[in-house]
Parts: sequence; structure tokens; C-alpha cells
Amino acid sequence: MRPRRRLRTRLAFLHGGLAFAGGVLLLAFLDVPLLVASHTTGPGGDRSTSNLGEVLRYDAVALVAIAGLSGVVGWLIAGRALRPLAVLTASARGMSADNLTAAPRVPAVYREFDELAGTLDGLLYRLHGALTAQRLFVANASHELRTPLTVQRTLLQLAVADPGATAETLRGACHELLDLGRQQEHLLDALLTLAGGYRPVERWERFDLAGLAHRAALDQRAAAEQRGIRVSTELEPAAVAGDPALAASLVTNLVDNAVRHNVSGGRVEIATTASGRLAVRNTGRPVPPGEIGRLFQPFQRLGADRTDQTDGHGLGLAIVAAIAHAHRAPLTAHPGPDGGLQITVDFPPAHGEAVVDDEPAST
Repeated sequence: MRPRRRLRTRLAFLHGGLAFAGGVLLLAFLDVPLLVASHTTGPGGDRSTSNLGEVLRYDAVALVAIAGLSGVVGWLIAGRALRPLAVLTASARGMSADNLTAAPRVPAVYREFDELAGTLDGLLYRLHGALTAQRLFVANASHELRTPLTVQRTLLQLAVADPGATAETLRGACHELLDLGRQQEHLLDALLTLAGGYRPVERWERFDLAGLAHRAALDQRAAAEQRGIRVSTELEPAAVAGDPALAASLVTNLVDNAVRHNVSGGRVEIATTASGRLAVRNTGRPVPPGEIGRLFQPFQRLGADRTDQTDGHGLGLAIVAAIAHAHRAPLTAHPGPDGGLQITVDFPPAHGEAVVDDEPAST
């Protein structure tokens, strides 16, 4: 495959070519008045003479000189103009996953390249933040997965080392292992859902947000009744656009979070409006305003020890935030007057096809 010429070389050839073409036109106009033609009569008869050959020789020499000089000048100008690109390239080559904070710098006189450097600096800053968050996520996920594995190993070691173990004690250990296995399955499902929420929505569909909220309320009603929590809904048909599966996961996690982090005898209120807003309010423990942002990060719980997984794995609100971001749906959260949180998500409205969901009933 023939290698392509460098940009500097192409610019130099272009500069020389333009100068050569301009020289041809210029000399063509200048040569017309310089041409001399004469008519003489001699022993050999009539003869015409002209200085055209001499003029053309001078023109050829002048054009070659102009083209060569223009190519050299173009090479120097292109090198100076492209010097900031060399600086940016050297800076990019010196970067790695552990060194993304060194901002590329170019002379301020190169305004266009300075803007490019600023854009790259912003990109590197966002990339550094994403890599840092990814490493933190992997560390937290490893910790969450390691805890039940350690407990499982301890239970097995105790069961094997107990010389007086009976069928009943072994059966009890097996039940505990099954419970830990179910916790790990829930964690892995939550991690897969969170990973899916981080991806942008590839296919936008029209669906009814109220139908999703209605089904989520029905799914959580039994768990709420066991704790004496009243679940009330006020659902207006809300035709929105997005991924119905991801939106269903968002609604389910919001309602599950509202029921799980509640108090006995509390309440959960779920509402949708025609504009595409989903609002979930719940009572519960008071939430300091400064802690709200942290709760939407993976594996974060309000005042809970990380080894205590009875209140979940701390992924519910992180999944909600990721899916809302993928749908470009603004999310707001405020502490409730009776504890708990008031969370709203504004989905983009839909236009066009029929709604692909059920018509809910308010309760």
C-alpha cells in the first residue's frame, strides 16, 4: 500500500503549485508586449525573425525558480503552522491510564489550536473521572462479592470440622448457604441491570409510564403489607419515550427502595402525570440533605455497615440514576417532611405510535 504524504509535504507542494500557476499567468501577460517580430529582405529572400524562443527560456528559468522558492517557503510556513499539532501529539503519547491530568498546552497565539487543546483537556478530565469511577466500582463490587463468599467458606469449614455434626445441623448450614447464594444472585442481577443502565438508549419506543408504576406497586404490595406500609397510587396516563425494559427497572427499583427503607406503619406514594413525570415519596429515617447525592452512587447506604446486606446492596438508587441519565430524564431528590425521600424523574414525552402498555387503575 502506498504511504500517504505528510500534511506538511502536501501543503508545501500546494504552495509551490499555486505560485507556479500564478507565475504562468503573470508571465503570459508580461510576455505579450516583450515579443518582437521583424520582417527582413535579403539575398535569400523574405525572412521573419522573433525573440519568442529567448523569452520562453527566461520564462522557464523564472517559473522553476519561483516554484522551488515557493515550495521551500511553503514548507517552512507549514512547519510553523503545524508546530502546535506536534506538541499535542507528544502530550498525547506521554499519557496513560494513570496520567490523564497533564493538560496539553500550546502557545496562546495559536488560538484555534488553543481551543482544541482546551477541548482535549476537558475530554481527558471526563475520561479520568470515568476511569476513577470504574476502578472504585470494581473495588466495591469485589468487596460485595467477597463478603458472602467468605461467610460461605466459614460455614463449610465449621460444618466439616464439627465432629458432632448431625443431619439437622448440616441441613441448617445448607439453608444458610442457599440464602447467601440468593443474595449473590440478586447482586449479580443488580450489577447487570446497572451496566445496562449506563448504556445509551439505542431504540426509543413509546410506552405508558403509569402502567409500569401500577405493576411495580402491585409487585411490592405484599412486602409492604407485611410491614404495615400503605402504598397509594395516583396515576395519570403518561405516554413517554425510551426503553420500556430499562424504565420498568427504574420504576421497580424506586418503589422497592421506598418500601425497603421505610418504617413500620409508614407509607409510599406513587404518582405519574401526563407530562411524563414519575414521583415516588416514602416515609422512613431522616435523610440529611448532604447525603442524598452519595446515595445515588453504587454500593452506598445510609448509615449501614457494608457487611450488613439486609437492606440491600446499595445499588437501587444507582440503577435509577444510570437509567434516568440514559433516557436524558432529569432526576431530583429531596428529603421528605416525615423522613425518607421524595424522588421525581421527568421522562421525555412521546409522539407517534400507540402506547405499548396497560391502562392502570388508581388506588
